[in-house]
Amino acid sequence: MISESKRIVHEVSSVAEPLLDSRGMEMVETEFLSEKGRWILRVFIDREGGVTLDDCAGVSRELGDLIEAKNIIDYPYVLEVSSPGLNRPLKNERDFMRSIDKMVKVTMSQPINNRRNFTGRLADVREGIIHLSLDDTNVVELALEGIERARLKYEYNK
Repeated sequence: MISESKRIVHEVSSVAEPLLDSRGMEMVETEFLSEKGRWILRVFIDREGGVTLDDCAGVSRELGDLIEAKNIIDYPYVLEVSSPGLNRPLKNERDFMRSIDKMVKVTMSQPINNRRNFTGRLADVREGIIHLSLDDTNVVELALEGIERARLKYEYNK
C-alpha cells in the first residue's frame, strides 16, 4: 500500500506538472515530510536560465489553490516552492543530458566494484548509461536504472 506521503507527492505532482508546463517550467522534485512537528510540502521548480522569486511566489499561490480545491491535503502544512539550488538533483535522462561536462555525485543502489559512491565529470549519456570521468584516465559507466541518488556538485573555481 502506498504511504500517505507518497500519495500526496504523487497527487501534487500530477496537478503541478500542467501548471508548470504552462509557465515554461519543470518540476525537479517534490517532497512531503514532517520537520519539527509540522508538515512541509516542498516543490522544487526550474526552467532554462533559472527561476525568480516572483516565479516561485506565483507558482506557490496557484499550486496552493489547486491543492486546496482538490482537497489533496486535509490538515495543516507549509508549502515551500523554490529553485533546486546549486546542487540540483538529477532524476532522469533529460537531467543528465543537460548536465554533460558538469561535476556530479552519484550514489548507486547496489555496489559496483565494491563502491556505491562516485564523483566525477559527466562525459556522456547514451542508451540509459552515464559515462562519468573520475579523473584523466578512469571513466566508469553507470546504468541510470541503478542510480539511487545523483546531484550536481557545485564547482567554486569553474
